[in-house]
Amino acid sequence: MRRSTALLAAAVALGLAAPAAAAPPGAGVLVPGRSLGGVRLGATKAEVEAAWGQAYGRCRSCAEETWYFNDYAFRQQGAGVSFRHGRVSALFTLWQPAGWHTTRGLTLGESVARVTSVFGPLPRRECGSYYLLELPRSGAVTSFVIVNEYLFGFLLRLRGEPACL
Repeated sequence: MRRSTALLAAAVALGLAAPAAAAPPGAGVLVPGRSLGGVRLGATKAEVEAAWGQAYGRCRSCAEETWYFNDYAFRQQGAGVSFRHGRVSALFTLWQPAGWHTTRGLTLGESVARVTSVFGPLPRRECGSYYLLELPRSGAVTSFVIVNEYLFGFLLRLRGEPACL
């Protein structure tokens, strides 16, 4: 596997964040193809810490450096970021943190029908117990993680990186 993006998608769907006494950003905004929670793809580690703080847990088994910002210590809800060559290569929500939404007003927890009414028909990628609706943009892919026909999470990654296990 080229990097840990597949693990990230699984963590998004299953909420398998590493235990951490961390605090993610408050309710975050997804800007498709660009940023999540105020952090953009390509940002440096210092820029992530400036935006989200230094209270994060590190994934011990990820191929690439990955940080988890949990709402509460040892609970699987919050946000995460993965780095490749010291730059953000993926941003994602963990579980279903309250208040996270897109610039078009789509909020985590809404039905899949609402996702497609806001963004139109999107290519679907099967990932076992969940699937992704993918919105490709230049250099990036914004994924809407769907579990039981509801929007479970957001995943923003560099184009060409794997999304599922």
